[in-house]
Amino acid sequence: MENPLWHPFADMGAVDGDRFVITRGSGSYVWDDAGRRYFDATASLWYANFGHGRPEITQAVTAQLEKLDSYNLFGYYANEPALELASRLSSLAPVPGSKVFLASGGGDVVDTAVKIARAHFVHTGQPEKTHIIGRTQGYHGTHGFGTAVGGIPVNAEGFGPMPSGFSHVAYDSVPALEAEILRVGADRVAAFFCEPVIGAGGVLLPPEGYLEAAVEVCRRYGVLFVADCVIAAFGRLGTWFGIDRWAVRPDMVTTAKGLTGGTIPLAALLVSPEVAAPFFTGSAGAPVLRHGATYAGHPVGCAAALATLDIYEKDGLISRGRELEKPLADALAGAADHPLVAEVRAGLGFLAAVELSAEVLAADPGAPGKLQRLVRDEGVLVRPLGKGIAMSPPLVAGDEELDLLAAAIPAALSRLQG
Repeated sequence: MENPLWHPFADMGAVDGDRFVITRGSGSYVWDDAGRRYFDATASLWYANFGHGRPEITQAVTAQLEKLDSYNLFGYYANEPALELASRLSSLAPVPGSKVFLASGGGDVVDTAVKIARAHFVHTGQPEKTHIIGRTQGYHGTHGFGTAVGGIPVNAEGFGPMPSGFSHVAYDSVPALEAEILRVGADRVAAFFCEPVIGAGGVLLPPEGYLEAAVEVCRRYGVLFVADCVIAAFGRLGTWFGIDRWAVRPDMVTTAKGLTGGTIPLAALLVSPEVAAPFFTGSAGAPVLRHGATYAGHPVGCAAALATLDIYEKDGLISRGRELEKPLADALAGAADHPLVAEVRAGLGFLAAVELSAEVLAADPGAPGKLQRLVRDEGVLVRPLGKGIAMSPPLVAGDEELDLLAAAIPAALSRLQG
């Protein structure tokens, strides 16, 4: 009998009997159940920023479990790790004085950001501002609002009607954003959601000046700018939050993944003091945000996050995303010249994508998945993503790992070519 585990984003008919079981990890490497070692060039799912197997996390989690294993944050309840984490994140935030709303994962904080954007305008006398604009190829998780604001059509297929009040614009066009705000009506648009570098949609880099211009358009029309940095934060782009690589002021910043290096599910939404103001008046009868997850601010997760922030600081990992972006691009230069490849996208942060040519994809739509398998055969794990493969190695990776990647991808492409 096959195991009943149902995998996310998986053809279960193909998965059954063909699982790839990871049994342990250390640093930039993981091992399968046959004992073979692989370079984890995806940092699992964009999140193992400091690699695997750090004893500091084990110690922090164990100590917290022995002290306080769990308690909720609803109403006036709090716990020490959550308070400390909120203070620490706020002190690092791109907008001074940001409030911190904790949750269990990236999808949670995306939905939270949609609700807060709409609620902010309700409580500032503009209740008609409810419309949310996303970008084509944008990915914002798989919760209800996140699926709706995401710009990958296949992710919204087969579920019936999506929530109303969402639309999308070309991911690389500021004029398209302004035109959509005017089409909907600036008095009706609440927020624009934007990944600094689009991740799951194909590792799409922003054109020069795009982010600054998009924020300026949002300011001009009174639209909140929400930076989705679930992937981009905690060193992936070489700064604490990713969006702070640019001289812009986001109204909200979503984070998760690298917040604990993936060790414990945890997410944090940073909310500028201006957007949070209606909920923090201190007066009787102030509005209450009737929203939150059971495990928001879980003390064990927060303890893991605090230990993670310590690792980033102690090991100097946050700047690594910028330091390694050129070496990663250089490592992929051999793939860029391969006849099966249409484009290599790299050079902004420690992440990249190799896109296959239109001819290859037309002849075999399953080619990205086949390429992933062939790269795995070379001892390197990458992700099939849209029209090709993507990678986002741990920030602890070095020359040895990049050399493995540089050799594995051209070898796999040649085998795919046949």
